[in-house]
Amino acid sequence: MRVVIVTESFPPDVNGVAHCALQTARHLVDRGHAPVVVAPAPAPGHKPDGSPPCPVVHVPSLPLPGYPQVRVALPSRRLAATLVEHRADVVHLASPFVLGVRGMAAAARLGIPAVAVYQTDLAGYARTYMGAGEAAAWRRIRSVHGAADLTLAPSSAALHDLETHGVPRVELWPRGVDTERFRPDRRDEALRRELAPNGELIVGYVGRLAPEKQVELLAGVCGLEGVRVAIVGDGPSRPGLEQALPGAVFLGRRTGDDLARVFASFDVFAHTGPFETFCQTVQEAMASGLPVVAPAAGGPLDLVAHGHTGLLVPPRDATAVRDAVRSLAADPGRRAAFGAAGRATVEGRTWAAVGDRLIGHYTEVLAGRRTAVAA
Repeated sequence: MRVVIVTESFPPDVNGVAHCALQTARHLVDRGHAPVVVAPAPAPGHKPDGSPPCPVVHVPSLPLPGYPQVRVALPSRRLAATLVEHRADVVHLASPFVLGVRGMAAAARLGIPAVAVYQTDLAGYARTYMGAGEAAAWRRIRSVHGAADLTLAPSSAALHDLETHGVPRVELWPRGVDTERFRPDRRDEALRRELAPNGELIVGYVGRLAPEKQVELLAGVCGLEGVRVAIVGDGPSRPGLEQALPGAVFLGRRTGDDLARVFASFDVFAHTGPFETFCQTVQEAMASGLPVVAPAAGGPLDLVAHGHTGLLVPPRDATAVRDAVRSLAADPGRRAAFGAAGRATVEGRTWAAVGDRLIGHYTEVLAGRRTAVAA
């Protein structure tokens, strides 16, 4: 099968869309298929940590004003040319918004089936960044995904949102996790002494430092006695968060085995963002054997079994986050039980298993097109 993956983000970018697109390309290659990736060109001088698994076509891009870590694709003939030259059987649209919209249009002109993967809560972002515009965001989502042969939602909450807002032909496609990389035995006592020299309980957050993630909700956790907060990631909110989270350690961007070592060296993982369509870092924390505190919204509802693998708290409630962490800090046995249960829960969620489900979706879409043509 010849697949063109049109993605709004790809390594060296560090985010859920980029990571999922990379894992998809790897799996297609492993299964003997022929993918090509089309993505915005990275910032000058930025290179991925390793070689991509397949050819990558970069289209010109510019940094998003106010958020330079995000690159926005400019109009380019390279996208349509790639679909033609690669003789694509199917177009995979990863979180279509700018480049993906053009990919959808090009696929329609060329008569190529398109599978759109919903990964970004644009409506939530509209509320966060503009204070309004949620209805307009849903109109755009409905327009883009309504043109696809199939839309894949990463969680039951995302699937419900899409169907409620009139998006047709939606099915569930979750995300895998690398349980070989993220595992409890990567715990590093030297790193723990560096982060918590007085033996404090380490509460970690991993993700973008941006307004929609609401990392400032960890301020109350910073005030707990015997607790040290460690923040992994970068983004436009970092300067403000360094002021808002007194005593927190900011570790910057971490990737690969280094990130896995950091994850396993935490005692509790806390996620604060209420707009997660999936929340890959929660899965990575569970694979690392950590109890999780997360908002009872979006993707975490599927991932965290409250009272079994972690604690779900009301979204945007700093007091609830603090109290959940406090309860876990006071109960080492409960932390250990949650962590072990979380690891057991994700052990079967490999990228290979998830990738095979994706190939099954491609096959169904192609069969549907052939049936429609025959009719």
